[in-house]
Amino acid sequence: MTLNDIPPNQTVVVHRHLATGMIRQRLMDLGIMPQAVVTMVRSAPLGDPIEIKIDNTHVSLRRTEAAGIEVTTIASPEVR
Repeated sequence: MTLNDIPPNQTVVVHRHLATGMIRQRLMDLGIMPQAVVTMVRSAPLGDPIEIKIDNTHVSLRRTEAAGIEVTTIASPEVR
């Protein structure tokens, strides 16, 4: 699954990048690196870009960039 496939308000963990070169470096500089916890906030009205949240930072990414980031879902905590 990629970051591009995640619905709003779902939290995932970054598994790996498929990007190379300057795009990969930019994503790493923004904090999108393996084991980072990312929450999908929303997508623009026409679908591109998407807004994600890493820690307390909101980042906008193009869908093509998000498609190059493999993620795994986090099991939702049980309600007490």
